[in-house]
Amino acid sequence: MTTLEQTLAEIRPADPDAVAEARAHQDRLTKPRGALGALEEVAVRLAGIAAVSPPPIPEPAALAIFAADHGVHAQGVSPWPQEVTRQMVANFLAGGAVANAFANQVGAAVTVVDVGVAADLPPAPGLVVDKVAYGTADLSQGPAMTGRQAVSALEAGIAVARRLVGQGARCLVTGDMGIANTTASAALICAFTGRDAAEVTGRGTGVDDETLTRKVEVVRRALRVNGLSDGPAGTAGGAGPEAALRTLAAVGGLEHAAIAGFVLGAAALRVPVILDGVIAGSAALAAAALAPDAVDHCVAGHRSAEPGHAVALAHLGLRPLVELELRLGEGTGGLLAHPLVCAAARVMHEVATFDSAGVTEKDA
Repeated sequence: MTTLEQTLAEIRPADPDAVAEARAHQDRLTKPRGALGALEEVAVRLAGIAAVSPPPIPEPAALAIFAADHGVHAQGVSPWPQEVTRQMVANFLAGGAVANAFANQVGAAVTVVDVGVAADLPPAPGLVVDKVAYGTADLSQGPAMTGRQAVSALEAGIAVARRLVGQGARCLVTGDMGIANTTASAALICAFTGRDAAEVTGRGTGVDDETLTRKVEVVRRALRVNGLSDGPAGTAGGAGPEAALRTLAAVGGLEHAAIAGFVLGAAALRVPVILDGVIAGSAALAAAALAPDAVDHCVAGHRSAEPGHAVALAHLGLRPLVELELRLGEGTGGLLAHPLVCAAARVMHEVATFDSAGVTEKDA
């Protein structure tokens, strides 16, 4: 079996017994039922992932920032030059990005993974080079990747998940860097959900109206030339892992594929993964198409300002924990959500039940 096939075979759904036990435990805690809102569901989800209740507190966390370039940049979909991808990788490694500041705040380790930067990067502490290609082809002219490249990027993400968990991480956070990657994200979201490009394509790093219009048309052209304009990948494009892989290769980015692999790797290891913004959301759609049970192991860290992100989360059935109109990427929203995820688990360990505290329940 290949690494991808083995990983897909190892993914299981949330453990139903642990889920039931966690729900019952929540109802016995000294608080009104449902009083912690979405955090109660997070705690139940964590129990299902770990197959035990109360679930382990998901720390320490590890952030993996997957970096790659995009051939569709040539279509003028971003005002930022492509070399910014390489420059921001250097900034991450130097500790100067917002993601670094947020990672320091929550005590998360930061790993930067070059899966497709259009330049050779010098060795540096914290950098993993698993370069599949020097960027993708232009997805508006044909497939962005070959099937082999998509599998290699998926397996690069799986390898990073395995490595970080092996080093002691008990929660993984997705991060990304790639100029023009919101264009690929919009195309993936259209392909996997069947929504129109105008509904899911956003301003990314802050493009003007003219560029946004061009970006929407580029996404539509990409779907059309790749045979994905007739409906979601699960219907017109066919169902199952092979169809999902074709869709990912056609309009995804190397970092999207690696993040999808990162999600799959976490799910196979029964470790929670906190999704960041629209790039992570679109990658999670690919992961879910490859292995539907992988979604059980995901927590939506936040909902970004990109319109496609809300569409992706709704399709995945995930409720975001934070909504601060973020649109930075890097893993910033996922890192901000990590303390909330830990708090949800800590409640299960430290809050007394009505019986143990001698508190009379409402129904009594």
